Amino acid sequence: MEQLTHDTHTQIQLLCNEGDILAEKRQFAEALDKYRAAFDLIPEPKTNWEATTWVLVAIGDANFLNNDFQAGVDNLSNAMHCPGAIGNPFIHMRLGQCQLETGNTARAADELTRAYAVAGEDIFSNEDPKYLAFLKTQIETEEAETPAKKPWWKF
Repeated sequence: MEQLTHDTHTQIQLLCNEGDILAEKRQFAEALDKYRAAFDLIPEPKTNWEATTWVLVAIGDANFLNNDFQAGVDNLSNAMHCPGAIGNPFIHMRLGQCQLETGNTARAADELTRAYAVAGEDIFSNEDPKYLAFLKTQIETEEAETPAKKPWWKF
């Protein structure tokens, strides 16, 4: 896989670090400006670069924390087309949370299940308990629909 130049990689990291500091201070508009500036430095096609994954996740996370859930869905969904995103429990969790907040319960259940399958309940430990509670209702529903195993079944 191609590598970013050292200077480009350093600039992207610097902008993202500045964005992270601003996001921690809940200055999301300013944080998003930094993340978008970092995104603009990534060469085309952007979906070929791991840097795109983590920049889009930073943007999507800031969207979520700022209650801009549809933007979070859009950015985190785009991140899923980039290297290393599929199977990352944090990305699946955050995308599932945004999906739930926008009313897309089927997609929310799918994404939250993916996060849970990889990381277990621990991934939800610092999150609003409603997300794990929602997931448990979905898992219980699926289990309840499965017929009980009969004693004569051989599998």
